Amino acid sequence: MKKIPLYIAVLAVVLSIISIYFAKSSSQLVYVDVNKLITGYSKTKIAKAEFDKKANLMKANVDSLVSNWQNELKNYEKERASLSPKELKLKQELLSNKQQQINGYQEAIQKKIQEEDKKVTQTVINDINDYIKEYGKEHNYKIIFGASGGGNIMYADDSTDLTEEVLKGLNAEYDKK
Repeated sequence: MKKIPLYIAVLAVVLSIISIYFAKSSSQLVYVDVNKLITGYSKTKIAKAEFDKKANLMKANVDSLVSNWQNELKNYEKERASLSPKELKLKQELLSNKQQQINGYQEAIQKKIQEEDKKVTQTVINDINDYIKEYGKEHNYKIIFGASGGGNIMYADDSTDLTEEVLKGLNAEYDKK
């Protein structure tokens, strides 16, 4: 009979520890640093390298056209004195038209590069979001916040930062593919 209070006390301590553990784990608010995930994700590096290669090729094409036009302009300046007024006017119109075409092409290439960049970035973000969704379900998190340095999370204890853990899992999953 004298041991009953001891058993009750031990049981109360054990139950307290269990309830604190479950309360803490089930209501714990956690976050990931989105910028670190994007820059640390292996797919980002590969996709960026592929994108840079395409963008540089497109820019090289534009640079080649501009260089050709500049050479034609230099030739025009050299020949200018020997051309008739009609030939001068025709050459000026040709150079002007070519410059407008190059400018239009340059704008189209810039737009295409921007669209391609958005597409690549969105693909990476979609992968990260899908992984975090599954990660949250597996680990029974109710909410995983995304911090991006823009002020949406002003302070958080380091113990609530899942960034490195998620990044390791995300890269491991990508490496399997």
